[in-house]
Order: sequence, then structure tokens, then C-alpha cells
Amino acid sequence: MKIFVLLPRVPYPLEKGDKLRAFNQIKQLAKHNEIVLCALNDNPKVNEQDAFHALQPYCQSINFIKINKLQIILGLVRAFFKGLPMQCGYFYNRKAAKKVNQLIEKHQPDMLYGQLLRVAEYIRHKDTPKAIDYQDIFSYGMKRRADVASFATRPIYTMEYRRLARYEAAIFEDFDVKTIISEPDRALFPHERRDEILIIPNGVDHDFFKPTEREKRYDLVFTGNMSYAPNVNAVDYLANEILPIVWKTLPDVRLYIAGATPDPKVKKCASERIVVSGWLDDIRTAYAESRVFIAPMRIGTGLQNKLLEAMSMRLPAITSPLANASLGAKPDEEILVGSNAEEMARHIVTLLTDKEKADRLAQAGFDFTNRVYDWGKATEVLEEAMKNALNSTQP
Repeated sequence: MKIFVLLPRVPYPLEKGDKLRAFNQIKQLAKHNEIVLCALNDNPKVNEQDAFHALQPYCQSINFIKINKLQIILGLVRAFFKGLPMQCGYFYNRKAAKKVNQLIEKHQPDMLYGQLLRVAEYIRHKDTPKAIDYQDIFSYGMKRRADVASFATRPIYTMEYRRLARYEAAIFEDFDVKTIISEPDRALFPHERRDEILIIPNGVDHDFFKPTEREKRYDLVFTGNMSYAPNVNAVDYLANEILPIVWKTLPDVRLYIAGATPDPKVKKCASERIVVSGWLDDIRTAYAESRVFIAPMRIGTGLQNKLLEAMSMRLPAITSPLANASLGAKPDEEILVGSNAEEMARHIVTLLTDKEKADRLAQAGFDFTNRVYDWGKATEVLEEAMKNALNSTQP
């Protein structure tokens, strides 16, 4: 097949979950298919040359379409008055749509594959067979953000939640293949035929994220894009609710917050016992130099790649019921799950004082991720669904 892949962001560097998913799916799909990549770019700091070199081995054609601030503002205004989600308005504009249409006309792909509903407007009405990766259930993620938002911002999040729910259902019939990252996300999907959505989990590069012996400088580590609202919320939870309980028993415990573009709220948490790194050239150093990984997620949806990476590097991991619902690890055997600050703190103290239990949990988590999460196996299911959709449209 010749697959036209349309992304809302340039999938490199891999500091965001959607980029990581897109890059690895492209890498796997390229083994048996021709890939024409078209990625929107709203970030002038992205080094397109570096991205081009990283993607070139897998793509027949690579195309980046810049979106400037004026286009974004106009798109948001149009979306507001049309009743579309702001997520769509931010990424959609007519100039970019014209370029997308030209590329599709030029390359005549067999399949269109859009990542996230952010790009659905560009391809939803095309006659070519189409696939959409919902990835996460955006509407419910927005609802969770509305639930914890301030009085002033809650109406904005609530409006976006309702628009997203309508839009997720509205585009369902437009695509031949629909995918999502986990069963909990699919169960929340606002459509009666939600079971038609394929679950395509993420994987982890086990050759890259492998156990590494290194001097331990930190007791705890939390990683991710630190401007992403669920991660910002998790850092606040860790620094202000969980760690104060831990410090009553283990006053010297140090936390490493590692990830790009830390929000001002994240930077404010920095202290002698909490280190905020900002961008790291190699996130593996953060895992290797830490004893325990913790992801106390309270909002957001989807599978947490950070958990896969940490467990693949054989770190004992602690998370919330929300995050583990998508991960699917066995509580108390492959991962520890805490429902509140007291339980999280108790798990931290346990793993830092009981090396035998920490080692046993780390090994079980390592075995679990290696057994269950593989980019190749996951993408094979996606590729097969695309082939079936293509065959069903041919006479």
C-alpha cells in the first residue's frame, strides 16, 4: 500500500506521546508499505532538518506544512463560531488544506491515515479509504480537566468537552478504520458502535530502553512533557501532597522531575529535594539514575509511555488506578497502585526500604512490558485493518 500519513505535529524529537506513537508506527508500516508523510508544524523551534534525517529512512516523501500564529488565531475563531472543537480549529486552516489536497492528488495514495481528530477535517470527506487514530478519548480527558479547573476556566473546558464529544461521534462514520490506544478509552467513546474501534496499544523500544547500571542520584523519578496539563497536575500532587508524607519517615528522599518545557508551576516545585531538569538529550539517564519511578496521574487519558519506558528499564513503578487501567499491569505483582496521597507515600517508603520487594516488582514489570508491549505486533494489527478496508472498497 501507499499510505498518506497526516500528523498534527512533526514527529521528532520524541518528547510527546503522540510523536512517539506516530514515529514508531511509521517505522513499522514502512517495512511493507510506501509512506508519504505530511506533518503540520506550529512550532518554529522544531529543527525540520533533524526531523527529516530521522524520518528519511522510512518515508518515500516527507512534507512539513508550517502553521503560523495568525493562521492559528483565525482557525480558532472559525471553530468557535462553527461549533467545532478548539482542538480542530487550532490545527486547521485553508492554506494548509490546499497543500494537503495537492499532496494527495500528486501521490495518489491507497490509504489516508490521520493521527488524532485534530487533522480529521483535512481528510474526512475524501473518497480514498481512510483511517483515523483517535488515540485517546479527548472529550473525557477534557472533562477531567474541567472537573479540576478553576471557577473562571471551568466553562471553557466544559464547552470544549461537549464539542469534542459531538465531534468524536460525528466523524465516526467518515472513516473506514478507527483506532484507539486502550480498552478504557474505547469504553468511554461517545458512539453506540464503539466496539468497531480497534485497540492499537503503544509499544516500547526494548533495545533502546533496557536496564542500565548507573550510580543512583535520585530516589524517585517522574518523566514526561512538563507543559502537558496532566503532568503538571501530577507534579503538583507529588510535590505538595505525596512527598510531605514521605518526608516524615524518610526526610532525605529526592525527586527528579525530568522532561521538556517545564510549566512555571513545575519550576516552582524545585528545591533541594526536588530537581527539575528541563530538556534532556537522553531521557534514559533519568531512569538509570533513579531507584523508583512514579506516575501519580489524576487527569488525562490514554496509555502512559513513561510507565512502559521505566518498566522496560527494570525500575519498580508506582502509579494511579487511572493510569493502570490503560496499562493493565497486575497490582502488587507488576506495579504498585495508589488511590490517594497516603497510599502513594506508603508505596514509596516500601520500595525505598525493602530492596528485595523493589527488585521483585521491577523484574515482574520488566517481564510484563516485554511480553505485552511491542510496536511491531501492535502495528501489524493496524496494517491488516488497513488492507481489509482497502480490499472491501475494490470491485
